[in-house]
Amino acid sequence: MGEARGNSLVYLLLIVLGLVAFGFAIAAERRRSTGKIFEDERMNATYCVYNSDVATGYGVGGFLFLLTSESLLMGVTKCMCFGRPLNPGEHRAWSIIYFVSSWVTFLVAEACLIAGATKNAYHTKYRGVIYAQNVSCEALRKGVFIAGAVFVVVSMILNIYYYMYFTKAITTPPSHKAKRTSSDIGMAGYA
Repeated sequence: MGEARGNSLVYLLLIVLGLVAFGFAIAAERRRSTGKIFEDERMNATYCVYNSDVATGYGVGGFLFLLTSESLLMGVTKCMCFGRPLNPGEHRAWSIIYFVSSWVTFLVAEACLIAGATKNAYHTKYRGVIYAQNVSCEALRKGVFIAGAVFVVVSMILNIYYYMYFTKAITTPPSHKAKRTSSDIGMAGYA
């Protein structure tokens, strides 16, 4: 009975943390910084003025919530390598497939979120005065945080399936095949 409560709590935490990370990624996309060219005639300089840098914080927030979700799952399942061995069968195979798939989507989602946050911060904080003729105010491309949000949701779903099959592979008794006591082919030597 205690096992079922633990399972429900882990499922709930995985969903909540995944949805919060998704929300942060969507908010980061909506609040990406954009720049406008500003000409300062006193100093004879042209530079870009960017709006707020909120998207960087949202991207980092999504990164941290997704990292917390993955850390929680790997802590509970002991990364599938250090706990009890998984019983052979269909559940073990599916848990391995979902384990690898969830790690791939997790890494892609984290890369999108942190790259978007870094690029957004670069454009808003670290670009100074430009002394050039053709000034363009670069901004983060549309869709970087959206790609991160999509991979956050896919990672959340794969994590849930991984945990579901992992618990089945641990709790389901292994199926034993019938062992033959005698062989059909005689292996007696010629005398």
